Amino acid sequence: MNASVSLLHSVLPTSVSLQVGVPAGHPSAGILGTDRMGSGTIVDGSGIVLTVNYVVLGADKIEATLPDGSIVSADLVAQDFYSGLAAIKIPGGPYLAAQAAAPADLHPGQEVFILASSGNSGRRVNSGAVFSLEAFDAFWEYRLERSIIATAMNPGLGGGALFSNQGKLVGVVSLDFNEVGRFTLAIPVELFFEHRDELLQYGRRVTRPPRAWVGLYCHVLRNHVVVAGVLPNGPAEGAGLKPGDVVLSVDGVEVHDRRTLYEHLWAHRPGEAIRFQVFRNNNVREISVEGTDAEEFFA
Repeated sequence: MNASVSLLHSVLPTSVSLQVGVPAGHPSAGILGTDRMGSGTIVDGSGIVLTVNYVVLGADKIEATLPDGSIVSADLVAQDFYSGLAAIKIPGGPYLAAQAAAPADLHPGQEVFILASSGNSGRRVNSGAVFSLEAFDAFWEYRLERSIIATAMNPGLGGGALFSNQGKLVGVVSLDFNEVGRFTLAIPVELFFEHRDELLQYGRRVTRPPRAWVGLYCHVLRNHVVVAGVLPNGPAEGAGLKPGDVVLSVDGVEVHDRRTLYEHLWAHRPGEAIRFQVFRNNNVREISVEGTDAEEFFA
């Protein structure tokens, strides 16, 4: 752990631990559970806390534990399904807030460290370096045109802070890649700050046109996109897509990677039909899926 003690002391008061309750009937409960724990970072003295959306998705109860051990109730105030970030509001203040770095201040090879909750008032830290700032697409319907891949392993719960070696907030930890070299994915914080006023006023990105979502998971195998799973009660399941289906084309355009698949899905608006051609059991099938709005599905 290379982060200096003084640097850690300067950012530690910005770290928050989250305990989240989600109703059993919420669409995310079967995947993410009803009792969730996560990390968050205070980004405004008024008590705005930034975290990752999957921690608070569907929440009807949020409790935040501050570094001094005090526990307060929090409200979900913003969700961005495009970036994967969410913001909650804790009462009281003023609080010490983390300072965000400018995107241009971050570069591959730069030293960074993760500060995350280990539950309640416990905090853990781990250091590493920026490995990549390239685009990233996930196995669910999600893509970042600019991501942060770091060699620092996440030492705690998801939603923690990725800081530069100057103590500036650069990202929110989202995903661990322990199976492929112990890398960590962080969502760049500018994706929140660039749309901060809109997100806090409306709770979501209202100026961005809604895009279709079908509720599938997929991986790439030998230059083919294979359906790994479908979300229960989602559009893909309802239309008949099944795990193991090989996606040959969407709307007549051949698909060989997730980026192409997602781009063609997102070219549609919710309510429009999307034509899938899939290979299943040695047969080619045509399946029409009516996309929906993920924000409405998970509301």
